[in-house]
Amino acid sequence: MMFEREQKRYNDYPTYFRTFFGGRVQKLSIDGGFTCPNRDGSKGTGGCSFCNNNSFNPDYCRAVEGITRQIEEGVKFFGRKYKEQKYLAYFQAYSNTYAPLDVLKQRYEEALAHPMIAGLVIGTRPDVVNDEVLDYLEEIARHHYVCVEYGVESANDEVLRQVNRGHDFAASEWAIRATANRGIAIGAHLIFGLPGESRESMLEGAVRLSELPIQVLKLHQLQIVKGTRMAEEYAENPSSFRLYTLEEYLDFVVEVIERIRPDVYLERFVNQSPPEYLVAPQWGVKNFEFTAKLDKRLRVLDTWQGKRKD
Repeated sequence: MMFEREQKRYNDYPTYFRTFFGGRVQKLSIDGGFTCPNRDGSKGTGGCSFCNNNSFNPDYCRAVEGITRQIEEGVKFFGRKYKEQKYLAYFQAYSNTYAPLDVLKQRYEEALAHPMIAGLVIGTRPDVVNDEVLDYLEEIARHHYVCVEYGVESANDEVLRQVNRGHDFAASEWAIRATANRGIAIGAHLIFGLPGESRESMLEGAVRLSELPIQVLKLHQLQIVKGTRMAEEYAENPSSFRLYTLEEYLDFVVEVIERIRPDVYLERFVNQSPPEYLVAPQWGVKNFEFTAKLDKRLRVLDTWQGKRKD
């Protein structure tokens, strides 16, 4: 396969938005004041063992500020660098479909009422959507961009159980198919390196997920974050964790890219928790720096997305 000198060897997220909107688009993280079913006792308590929402919420993103205020602060922050761009309200913290429908309508529609907002990205769990919610999102999607981002995290049910996820992979399969049937865009998250998951299991899970009708895939390395049950487990028995070095993870991501569906868009490959939260691994690499390394590795190996797909 021939590539222009600067052409990506995978489908990158900015290209997805340029194709859809015809220009630059920025996601604004919004805390809608939701919670999760494995925090409030519906399915469990304590949440997923790896999760501390404070480690990835930007400073302007606080539920006490209200949705409109968060949008205004986000636009002010990003507008300094890019004057002409569209914005998407990214309901990110916790499970953003986990509320009665009238509550969801009020919060989503407050965001859509802001003149700078072109659509919604809704981060949630696959076990907290239902036909009623999806029917409503289908209505919104007739007039606005809507993407539901599902936290899948792993396709291995035993691993999901160990991290207190509270759902199995079948729940993700149902939610993704039901969402796709309504013409709604779909993103999905995977975490690589969860306790008890082998390299083969992770690769198989990425391929299985990419075979579902998703448009966007987001990949993260496992991070041990302060204030989580996993951080306590790591402190007690660090040898039970298999944390990747940067080079090992880079090699694995190349293999994933080679084997997944060639038309899926890849949003990101790493996550970098703030230093005050991060326990391990201490890579010190930002997303754009990792992407530069990945681009170089793909060129050196002369490989690309879907090259080794069965």
